[in-house]
Amino acid sequence: MRTVPIVLAGRGPVGRSYLELVAERGPRWRAEYGLDLRVVAVRGRDRQRTGEVEEPLTDLAALVERTGAEVFAQAVPSDGDPRAAEEALTALRCGAHLVTATKSHLLTHWEDLAAAATRSAVRISGATGAAMPAGDLARSVLRGFDVEEVTGCVNGTSTFVLDRVAEGVAVAEAIDEAQRRGIAEADPSADLSGADAATKFRLLAALLWGWDPASTRVVAEPIAEPLSADRQRHVAHARRDEPGVVRVRLQPATGPLGELRGPDKAVRYDCGEAGEITLSGGRSSPRGAALSMLKDTIGALLESTTGFR
Repeated sequence: MRTVPIVLAGRGPVGRSYLELVAERGPRWRAEYGLDLRVVAVRGRDRQRTGEVEEPLTDLAALVERTGAEVFAQAVPSDGDPRAAEEALTALRCGAHLVTATKSHLLTHWEDLAAAATRSAVRISGATGAAMPAGDLARSVLRGFDVEEVTGCVNGTSTFVLDRVAEGVAVAEAIDEAQRRGIAEADPSADLSGADAATKFRLLAALLWGWDPASTRVVAEPIAEPLSADRQRHVAHARRDEPGVVRVRLQPATGPLGELRGPDKAVRYDCGEAGEITLSGGRSSPRGAALSMLKDTIGALLESTTGFR
């Protein structure tokens, strides 16, 4: 049995779900994988809890050394706070694996994180599709398949809104409904502009082809009035033969992407001679994101890879 100390950053819904899942499923993981996962510290914005002790936030490097943490699990907001990048880099330089659902520093510090991960893994499934393992396919499962293009609907709010518009509902009313149902954020601008879908595709393209997300250009068509009365999808694209560009555009709801309903998501990989592979499903929720992070935690501990690979 291997005891695995974990430092968790983030006390929001995803962080709390991560803690709950470690407690709920720990016995099964001990039996199946020989891993005894233990969250030894939980860090917030200004304070941290280690064991039963609540205390002011301390230096992360010292905390990792003191607790022997093997994993730094990060579930903090993607709001551009520089501390997210600083702590991720610190954890990697200390030899801990990084498991993160935070997107902002992946976009700005991808190369730095890769360079720092000389002894440990970086796993980002929670940042590329919540419980849908699109990142795993891009990172390793499709290795050797010569992926030519990746296409997908990876923002549930946009799919829901476009379906309601096709039923005759105004965009503003569709957004209000999505917010009431908990599908859309209080500020849905990143969803409707295509920025959220583009972010996820910048990360998928980095895993597939080694593009640096910081220098990847985004060309996005927003969801805005007037819209066609026909069913549409907000579709993200990236192609290997158009390096450094991610596009998000409105197009007719056809094929597997047209079959999506409500907040469902899907990603299609064009694998050349291997054909097309489409992945759909995966819960978009704090618990879904936390499950993805825990899957990444187990994978990082059991796989013999470093960095983003």
